[in-house]
Amino acid sequence: MQYYAEQQEADEEKYPGATLLIGNVKMIHDGIILTSQQALYYKDKNFFKAIGNVLIKQGDTITQTSSYADYDANSKQAVSWGNVVLKDPTMTLTTDTLHFDRLNQKLYYKSYATIKDQTNTLKSKNGNFYLADKKFTATTRVTVVNPEHHLESDHLDYYTNSGLTYLYGPTTITNTANDNRIYCEKGFYDTKTDISHFVKNAKLFLKERTVEGDSLYYDKNKGFASATNNIQVIDTVQNFITKGNYAEIFELKDSLYIIKKAVAISIIDKDSMFIHGDTLLVTGKPDKRIVRTYHNVKIFKSDLQGKCDSIHTNQETGLTKMFKNPVIWSDQNQITGDTIHLISNVETEKLDSLKVLNNSFIVSKDSLSEKDYDQIKGRNMFGKFKDNKLHILLVKGNAESVYFNRNEETNVLETITKEISSNIEFTLDQGQIETIKYLKKSDGNTYPPSKLPDDVRELKGFIWREEEQPKKMQDIFIKDDKVKTPSKTEEKVEKISDLLIQKKVPKEKKGDKLPKSDISIKKQ
Repeated sequence: MQYYAEQQEADEEKYPGATLLIGNVKMIHDGIILTSQQALYYKDKNFFKAIGNVLIKQGDTITQTSSYADYDANSKQAVSWGNVVLKDPTMTLTTDTLHFDRLNQKLYYKSYATIKDQTNTLKSKNGNFYLADKKFTATTRVTVVNPEHHLESDHLDYYTNSGLTYLYGPTTITNTANDNRIYCEKGFYDTKTDISHFVKNAKLFLKERTVEGDSLYYDKNKGFASATNNIQVIDTVQNFITKGNYAEIFELKDSLYIIKKAVAISIIDKDSMFIHGDTLLVTGKPDKRIVRTYHNVKIFKSDLQGKCDSIHTNQETGLTKMFKNPVIWSDQNQITGDTIHLISNVETEKLDSLKVLNNSFIVSKDSLSEKDYDQIKGRNMFGKFKDNKLHILLVKGNAESVYFNRNEETNVLETITKEISSNIEFTLDQGQIETIKYLKKSDGNTYPPSKLPDDVRELKGFIWREEEQPKKMQDIFIKDDKVKTPSKTEEKVEKISDLLIQKKVPKEKKGDKLPKSDISIKKQ
């Protein structure tokens, strides 16, 4: 160690074992230069105690000022206190007390410090700064602030040269422009590009949505987020939840895409409705939000279930459209048609009405028989719900019905009635037909059970799909075998086949049409 001073004194009584250095004190040791107004040098201990306007320089890059400093030349350890300011080309650190471990090229503090670089201001109670890597490891009451965000954490690594931040404890990042927040307990955040990736208990709080997942990626500038595994997206405006195992959110376009066990959950009159499909797409502002669910769609609610290929829901109007071989089950009733519409009251959030368009069909299984089904069919069907249960049903156009009449006291089957009318109105109670009103002249017959013709028991187009009905919420994730529903072409083929068997096929001529047949197709 070398040292210089304008004046040197020894006062064993006041400073035993020390040399008092006064005026422009300078100490040099292994690449470090220390200057101060005064100092005490303990030669036997190779220890230097600097007092007043202390300046420590290491190489050409690091300078440190303080009111006082101790330097142990043997262990190469320095402690500075009193308005400590340390600077290097990438940052400025201020604190009250700073330790400098020269052997490991590490600075550390235990009672709060502030670090400023070109992008951020970091504060923490405890911290280490590794000079070689330009890395801060900050713990306890950590904050990182810049004009665009505010970060709070208990433990992070921050690189001053790159702005990269690695998070290891409960952390919240708040966007100062729009108050969007991110919470996680482990992750990575680039403070310069605003790109982040979180892998433990990640939650993204957007203005109108909360996103949770095992893994969460977020690009703030693009307004894009993706989440993986155990995802939950909560619509805080519409009281609407979506779940799945992979999701993409486009914040600027107000859209959400979710797959892998995707399910949408909405609250209807204090009861949850679950809609599952291969793909779920939510678009639009909260007041004009559209929910589309594609392929292998199933619906479960305690008093209503359904299935179709795709669903389109307009949350603004409360209209839900079911497409491609749709079916719904309400109480004991199975309802099918080419297209089914469910309309909810957007204010009360209760089911209001039902539309079944083209080839509408409602079936109710007789609880005392395995082969008897009450049936109603027609061109279109319109229903009204009361307390979320189907109450009134109007069948318009080519209406037909078959219902089995039992003795109220003995439950013995007495008669079977088949009716045909343009329009029929039914009222239901707990899923059972209570009254029937024929709005136009009807034509029908009543048969005793022993004389019921085979072609009366089931209306044409009858099919019972109970095996596809989700009986509990978990069933919506079960994929059924494709249901084979007779098409018009298949019905024609069946008719031709019957005629061939009966050897009644007429000679084919140009313009000939297939002969009419009353044969009905039954599900085997």
